[in-house]
Amino acid sequence: MLASLVAQAAQLPFDKPIIDFHALAPEIVLVSLMSLVLLVDVFKLEEGRRFIPPLTGIAMLASIIPLISLALDGADRSMFGGAYVVDNLALVLKAMFLLSGYVVTLLASNYLAEGDFWESEFYLMMLSSILGMVVMSSSRDLITIFVALELLSIPAYLMASWEKRNLRSNEAGLKYYLMGVFASALMLYGMSLLFGVSGSTLLTDIGAAISGGDSSTPIVTLGIVLVIVGFGFKVSAVPFHSWAPDTYEGAPTPVTAFLAVASKAAGFVALIQLVFIGFLGRADVVEPMMWVLAAASMTVGNLIALRQTNVVRLLAYSGVAQAGFMLAPFAVVGTNAEDALTAVVTYVLIYASMNLAAFAVVIAVSRKTQSGEVSSFGGLFGYAPGLAVAMTIALAALAGIPPLGGWFAKFVVFRALVAADSAAGYTLALVVAVNSVIAFYYYGMVLKAMWFSDAPDGDTSPIRVPVSLVSALTLTVAATILFGMFPGLIGHFTGNLQGLLAAAGG
Repeated sequence: MLASLVAQAAQLPFDKPIIDFHALAPEIVLVSLMSLVLLVDVFKLEEGRRFIPPLTGIAMLASIIPLISLALDGADRSMFGGAYVVDNLALVLKAMFLLSGYVVTLLASNYLAEGDFWESEFYLMMLSSILGMVVMSSSRDLITIFVALELLSIPAYLMASWEKRNLRSNEAGLKYYLMGVFASALMLYGMSLLFGVSGSTLLTDIGAAISGGDSSTPIVTLGIVLVIVGFGFKVSAVPFHSWAPDTYEGAPTPVTAFLAVASKAAGFVALIQLVFIGFLGRADVVEPMMWVLAAASMTVGNLIALRQTNVVRLLAYSGVAQAGFMLAPFAVVGTNAEDALTAVVTYVLIYASMNLAAFAVVIAVSRKTQSGEVSSFGGLFGYAPGLAVAMTIALAALAGIPPLGGWFAKFVVFRALVAADSAAGYTLALVVAVNSVIAFYYYGMVLKAMWFSDAPDGDTSPIRVPVSLVSALTLTVAATILFGMFPGLIGHFTGNLQGLLAAAGG
């Protein structure tokens, strides 16, 4: 009987999935080297721990090599029936995640080594999370997106509570975990509704199925809203931002940098895939919701940041406001999809460099002051002028002051909104302009302390900055300056993203 069933099964037509190993090379390299890090940790134990941080950095950089070869090849590659696509957008985003992970490795290597919680598992979790982000960049299917989201989120929950003897770190991890699980539940429910309407998990099929209005419009609307709300938690958009300040303050500072940059960017990558491929035909649902989220995030984030006295909490609320700027182009996807896509990707790339630069300075200064208060930056220019200049560049860029990278990020957002030539676009552009001015004040508080205030307790002893931190600062500050002075440099990477819109039929 069993032999007969096997024989019948062997005669059934079976299409083997076509696997392009060149397209999967970045993921293969990353997984292989992650396995090597695990083996070194298992077999070398304490003796091998000093090799873990450099191996982690090598894993990030080595994974970029196949990205370069794919970029030189120039062909878009699609696998698994269109569920996994490697195109120009995916390559740019994967490179950003890998480079951001490398910078965080530089920030963490010395920071963790000085504590009593230095454990190699931290780097394995960060590699796992980066792998989820890399997979997210190519995901064009609801299942793939969810698997990538969980792969990047679960290690991040543990990383946030890494300081096991610190109650604030435990609180940070718990809040992040509980809010993340709640967001995932909402998102999954929304995805199930979209699958029920379209009969497919492919974003292209969902986009085709929900583009026209029919009797299932309320279900489609609810599904889109729930999915966007789920990712609203991930990008800390108002009113889903309540976890961010406490988590950022309680987590180890390198983990905070990782969550504020790489994890937030991953949420925006998922929104890009969903909105510009799956939901583009339902701009009537997406645009009003994104308008409200963007305006609320910018305004609430900036106003609460004005009251902060802790630099990390200030940067947390700054991140909420920055999320609003990045959400703004989504509010005009129906009328100006091409400029909106370019604006979001450009802002995400520039935000990564300038925010990592700010956190690198915070880590360097806290080595001496053991504090994250704004007052602890008093007189920084007098005894650490290099750090003061680096922080000035990072904060000025976040404020959008030319010729640093932030001005170009805000410019492309403003251009996308105005080019939509709609009342909603013009109004949101005005909100962007007003909030850009408000942000000057709280960034200025930190600048004032560094340049014009006295050092706390009169301590002007110099700060010893490790080579790893110097390298991280050099990379991020240089990128922030170059993106602002030579905007064509980043335009080279973001100027050919029409493949994504073509997939959506846009």
